[in-house]
Amino acid sequence: MIKFPYGMADFRQIVTQGYFYCDRTQAIPLLEQAQSQLFIRPRRFGKSLLLSMLENYYDIARKDDFKAMFGHLAIGQDPTPQHNFYFILSLDFSCVDPTGTTDDVKRSLYNHINACIEDSIQTYRFSGFDLPEITIDRSDALYSIRSFISAIKTFAHPIYLLIDEYDNFANTVMMLPTHDSLNNYTALVHNEGVLRTFFKMVKSSTGGVMFDRVFITGVSPVVLSDITSGYNIAEDIFFEPEFGDLCGFREEEVAKTLGDIAADCGLGEEKASEALEMMRTYYNGYNFVPRGRRVVYNPTLCLYFFKQFQKRCGYPHEMLDANLAVDCSKLEYTANLPGGRDMVFALAEREASITVIRVSSRFGLSEMLSNHFRDKTFIASFLYYFGVLTLAGETDKLQLILKVPNLVMHSLYVERVQRMMLPDPVVRDWGRLAAEKVYQEGDIEPVCTFVQDHLFGVFKNRDYAQANELTIKTAFLALLYNDILYIMDSEPELERRYADLTMIVRPDMRRGKIFDVLIEFKFMSLKQLGLSGEAIRSISPAELCALPTVKHALEEGTVQVMDYGHRLADRYRDLRLKKFVVAALGFERICFLNADVLEECTDNS
Repeated sequence: MIKFPYGMADFRQIVTQGYFYCDRTQAIPLLEQAQSQLFIRPRRFGKSLLLSMLENYYDIARKDDFKAMFGHLAIGQDPTPQHNFYFILSLDFSCVDPTGTTDDVKRSLYNHINACIEDSIQTYRFSGFDLPEITIDRSDALYSIRSFISAIKTFAHPIYLLIDEYDNFANTVMMLPTHDSLNNYTALVHNEGVLRTFFKMVKSSTGGVMFDRVFITGVSPVVLSDITSGYNIAEDIFFEPEFGDLCGFREEEVAKTLGDIAADCGLGEEKASEALEMMRTYYNGYNFVPRGRRVVYNPTLCLYFFKQFQKRCGYPHEMLDANLAVDCSKLEYTANLPGGRDMVFALAEREASITVIRVSSRFGLSEMLSNHFRDKTFIASFLYYFGVLTLAGETDKLQLILKVPNLVMHSLYVERVQRMMLPDPVVRDWGRLAAEKVYQEGDIEPVCTFVQDHLFGVFKNRDYAQANELTIKTAFLALLYNDILYIMDSEPELERRYADLTMIVRPDMRRGKIFDVLIEFKFMSLKQLGLSGEAIRSISPAELCALPTVKHALEEGTVQVMDYGHRLADRYRDLRLKKFVVAALGFERICFLNADVLEECTDNS
């Protein structure tokens, strides 16, 4: 049985204890071409494991373990001369408490640095290195680093400095931008702030037998922008094509692993293919290289799915791993930016995208907190770095396209839209009950009534988007979204034609008595109808649906939904499909039609 290292980032433990590992050691020779490197990836994307791999490869104290750890991997067949050549100092800034006063943060940072130096001293002395006396200064960890460097100078091997989550400070301030936290961050990175001073010291110590190499990881390039004068020697490698899949799983690796699990479960190739399609639908879509073509899967999501698939010989109940659900806070931040609300609302549409000339490679916290800088390019870049948008090619005018990477990330947008439209949790619960009538009984009237009574007022009072079918579709999507029961898709391609909203029951949920759902939306403005809002509100439902413009829209939608229904039936087996046409009359009323009833009448006649 395969052992999956879910939540683990210790390379030595993973490879020596037989855990699943996707080999990325072939990138080591390329990484050696730069002395100081910055590597950016979204959270939970394997950065810490990457650093652990580098630490084990280069650490002089682990020379005797090289064959056990790397012999079966790509680099083990042709190692570089620098393997096991360095003393290692490894820092993890996620261990530093970024809250409290400036002195509190400084003390926490110093405590962490000192603890890491002490750990290195113990490791190397235990490994037989006779290190000279090293002074640990509790009040000045930068002095401790200098003392450590001086001791290492007595050997013929330099230091490799590894820093993980270097931007932990900025990320915390960004999500909780209180007056005190902003002042603290400014004090840390400006003038002689401790963070700026730390990186100035690293810069001055780079080269020779001091910090011969530096590798830094984080989620965004925020901090380096704020301390540019303190540290401007790092080579940004996060856009380089050769490192596009340095963290993340390729589809062929995912497919092989699913095949191995299916075989262990006694399942056939068909089930493995079905599982791959599930993962492709829910998890695929990350590309980190402008105009690049390699798409990778988030490793945390993959390991979550693998482990559940192996345990159940079936799929996870919830496809979104709780460890990534907190990314919703990034969308909350975005929704509070000027123009951010409309952008989040628009991106809740499954195939929606944003076009920009470039993704910003650096922006400081002042830009993140000032409305003067937070334009579309900034917002798109921010969402890209935090993994809720990804690169998806370019336009014919050579603009970059960014889109929501996959269905689980899409669910975060839908959840944010729902909270924006329905801040009252009690009212949201009413909406969920109305939605359940569609799933369980094939009755769309309650959800139409809910949209009419509770959401149209929101649209009239706040201009989320231009009033059209997309506006209405997104509102219904926010209510009906359920990725536990359904593969939710907006505008799926059906032989070069597009249905507005499909809800196909997940293969593992077909045992339940719930319906597949297909909805076609129509929108008519008051101007198109030639009626005032007051007049529309006073007409009975039957009279509304009989209005010539409305009747034509419903008839047109019926033809479309019937056609899409037949195409869906050809694509999927055992559908229990309910087909509806929903027509919005401005932000006043809704007419709907159950196309299945018409189809039954037509068949009977």
